[in-house]
Amino acid sequence: MAIKIEMLRCFCTVAQTGNLVEAADRLGRTQSAISMTLKQLEDHLGKKLFEGERKNQLSALGEQVFELALKQIRQFDQAVQNIDAAAQAQQGLIRIVSVPSVGALIFPPLLEYMTSQFPGVKIELRDSDTQQVLDAIAQDQADIGIASGYHPLNGVRALPLFQDPFGLVAASDHDLITSAKPLSIADIPTAPFVRNRLCDLIQSPAFLSATENAAITIHNTHSLITLVRSGNWITVLPQTVAEFLPEAVAFRPIVDLDDKRQVYLYVRERSRFQNLTEQCSTFILSCDFAKK
Repeated sequence: MAIKIEMLRCFCTVAQTGNLVEAADRLGRTQSAISMTLKQLEDHLGKKLFEGERKNQLSALGEQVFELALKQIRQFDQAVQNIDAAAQAQQGLIRIVSVPSVGALIFPPLLEYMTSQFPGVKIELRDSDTQQVLDAIAQDQADIGIASGYHPLNGVRALPLFQDPFGLVAASDHDLITSAKPLSIADIPTAPFVRNRLCDLIQSPAFLSATENAAITIHNTHSLITLVRSGNWITVLPQTVAEFLPEAVAFRPIVDLDDKRQVYLYVRERSRFQNLTEQCSTFILSCDFAKK
């Protein structure tokens, strides 16, 4: 008997909830049907997926299967959504995923252009971190991606979009923001520093030395800004992000930090609506923010 996607969905739901009753309720099936499906999966594998009779602890194999199965379920569900969206898109579908700081700049003018030039077109926009952008492009979950850094992908064109310098981000009344003297890398260790994923793009030895003892890393930009806004913490971000900072937070250039974030446009060489993909990417490349 072949393993089916619904068998994996059943197993993952039980693993997430820790009991058959809750899993059955989520899936809209009976408890006995869930139990039978799990037994069929375990019989096929020849090993148990849970420790003992209770379903609140995975076996060693169960942990591996859960990780693999959950990934496949998400990909399957995304594929179904894409198929449904494509079927409903009489004039075509374009899927775009971008890092948040750039997406906030690009999405408004892009939407205006695409909807005016292609009435009836379906547009799907998402913002994610760079790795998720690359994954979406590589797995054909997006036609166009915008991400930090150059990352070669098979079947995908990587086009330089723009670059922006890094600078200090801190509360507007922080001493490093209000100080009259020029800000340098040497000033960074004077305040508690919180790293973020974009810091990995900075190769300056002086910066790496100044931040090597940072004990906190926050990947979510909103959470990062919230912490910085509290007053004591500082971080370093690209200048583009500064355009969307709340009034209580400020951006300041660092005079001896020459590193810049390189932003690239990733375009799939083959997509279902290739003309839309090309028109969309051409527009993005022509915008003023792409020439910084």
